Amino acid sequence: MRTDYLFTSESVSEGHPDKVADQISDGIVDLFLSKDPEARIACETLTTTQLVVLAGEIRCKGVYENGEWAPGAKEEIEQTVRNTVKRIGYEQDGFHWEKFEFINRLHGQSEHIAQGVDAADNKDEGAGDQGIMFGYATDETPDLMPATLYYSHKTLERMAADRHSGAAAFLEPDAKSQVTLRYEGSLPVAATAVVVSTQHAPGYDEGEKEAELHAYVKRVIAEVIPPVLLRETTYYINPTGSFEIGGPDGDAGLTGRKIIVDTYGGASPHGGGAFSGKDPTKVDRSAAYITRYLAKNVVAAGLATRCTIQIAYAIGVSEPLSLYVDTHDTGTVGDDKIEAAIKGNAKLGGLTPRAIRTHLGLNKPIYQPTAAYGHFGRKADGDFFPWERLDLVDDLKAAFA
Repeated sequence: MRTDYLFTSESVSEGHPDKVADQISDGIVDLFLSKDPEARIACETLTTTQLVVLAGEIRCKGVYENGEWAPGAKEEIEQTVRNTVKRIGYEQDGFHWEKFEFINRLHGQSEHIAQGVDAADNKDEGAGDQGIMFGYATDETPDLMPATLYYSHKTLERMAADRHSGAAAFLEPDAKSQVTLRYEGSLPVAATAVVVSTQHAPGYDEGEKEAELHAYVKRVIAEVIPPVLLRETTYYINPTGSFEIGGPDGDAGLTGRKIIVDTYGGASPHGGGAFSGKDPTKVDRSAAYITRYLAKNVVAAGLATRCTIQIAYAIGVSEPLSLYVDTHDTGTVGDDKIEAAIKGNAKLGGLTPRAIRTHLGLNKPIYQPTAAYGHFGRKADGDFFPWERLDLVDDLKAAFA
């Protein structure tokens, strides 16, 4: 196994056009789940210059039934969309939360899809689609995430906080980061390159103002990445020069185009399905959450320092088709034994879609906060980010006591 190498991950800010779309889509998921915990939602969003379009299929008691919208429902949807863009901070000529054109093309869920997913008679609830999902954990960081992605996310989170507070008022919402780390013995020892491209106010692309922006970004990086890793770093700050036009005005945004940013920064395989805009019956979302939960608990239990877990489903079928554990030769017990311990844990209910939703408490309006700065490596807080809990550690330890 190779142990010395360079590896890179990127992140994008909440103001990136694709992330604007993700946050809008998850705002709609939360709105419908707040009305009906059993709602079915598949909401895609397109953003571009002064335009937001919603498309997809829904089923929601009290909101959309028998092909009809409830009174006031369309208005509430539009307000949710505009409030999301306002919170992000877009009040620009090319994209303004009050002024963009809004088009709603959501419609009812296909009966053919519903019949495969819904529980009926002696049939348990089936998976909302076929597919493969992956979860991953590594002991590189306190949150058990790949360090390259961890530092990329943290850099942009800090910059966004400073923008919202006014501490860095020259920043605008759109931004990207990228961190390259040199690994020796599978541990990060140096950040060889850090890239930050941030939208900015007029004039911050030359002279003293440009120097101020560059100095600010370097300060943030120095506070996010441990100094021991910054001894040989090359910085690329707004390497193309000006970045005044950004967000949906600078480039179109679509739901689900940042799936590697959303997960593990390329350090783990990805099944290909996006998360945002989908209710938790869609295993693209819920099964990716449970595999992260399982992988994180495996590493936290001391059974491995790295762990990848894959699970697979068929649409309309409740039982998973396969479960695969790979500890990358870092396991203290056999991978097959970890698989058996997971399958044998009654709390997990056989990892059916219903069991996953029940165990993690997913039928709640908890999704918009996931739609920027990663779905994983976040702090479990009340109902939010339950897949980051470490409440399976004792069970896993006991299985090998």
